[in-house]
Amino acid sequence: MNTERFNWNLIPSFLAAHEHGSLLAAARALGTSQPTVGRHVAELETQLGSVLFERTGRGLAPTPAGQRLAEAARAMETGALALLRSVNHAKATLEGSVRLSASQPVACVLLPPVLARMRQALPGISVELVSSNAVSNLLRREADIALRMVRPNQASLIAKRIGVVRLSACAHRDYVRRRGAPRTLADLLQHELIGNDRTPDIERGFSAMGLQIAHEQFELRTDDLMAYWGAVRAGLGIGFVSDYLIREDPAVQTVLPQLRIPPLPIWLTVHREIRSSARIRAVYDFLANELPPLL
Repeated sequence: MNTERFNWNLIPSFLAAHEHGSLLAAARALGTSQPTVGRHVAELETQLGSVLFERTGRGLAPTPAGQRLAEAARAMETGALALLRSVNHAKATLEGSVRLSASQPVACVLLPPVLARMRQALPGISVELVSSNAVSNLLRREADIALRMVRPNQASLIAKRIGVVRLSACAHRDYVRRRGAPRTLADLLQHELIGNDRTPDIERGFSAMGLQIAHEQFELRTDDLMAYWGAVRAGLGIGFVSDYLIREDPAVQTVLPQLRIPPLPIWLTVHREIRSSARIRAVYDFLANELPPLL
């Protein structure tokens, strides 16, 4: 066979006949006539010098040569589609919207200045910001990109650890002036404390440090992280807050600096579709570069 004269235009008719098992069904799938499909298959057999189908009462049955050609043709088809997607991706403009999910403090404090810079760098991209402490499901397209404190285990998601969120005990200076600062860990139990309502993370932290504290011992309890931060800033008591929040208000000071609270890793998470979306890739790369210095 002379490959330089091989007619690749015959392959779609052959694949349709192989998939549907008859010339008539193949013609219907391709939107052409049965004689045209038959002629294409015959021409292909002539070029290859091989019989590709056995004609039976039930239709077309591929010969071993026909089966090998079908496998090779499918691989060629897959490669061609991959090339087409690659070309389209290269041509894609950085325009459209990207849905970004993050916890309330990250969305309300950490992200806004970053998004302002991104607006200058990527003016064609708009952002849909989901401010929620719930973990958005990227597989259900609740978000395109998410900032999470836990690493996802789904194989179809890509996660990059971009840093850690460090936590400290802190209080407003007016509270410290009024009640004094705790000197030891045990002193905390004599202070007004701000805790969570339904999530037991802070109580577990006390337990890990050898202190038992009842839920009712917290003067204020809330699971809304921005309300929690607001309570600390209002001087309601001692809270446990991320360091990047504490830096936002010079009137809030760290207490018990010797207290070592395990930091929380932060993951920039995205669906594998990032490989075929220029705008999602651009936002992902921008955040991966801008956020680590802030943490």
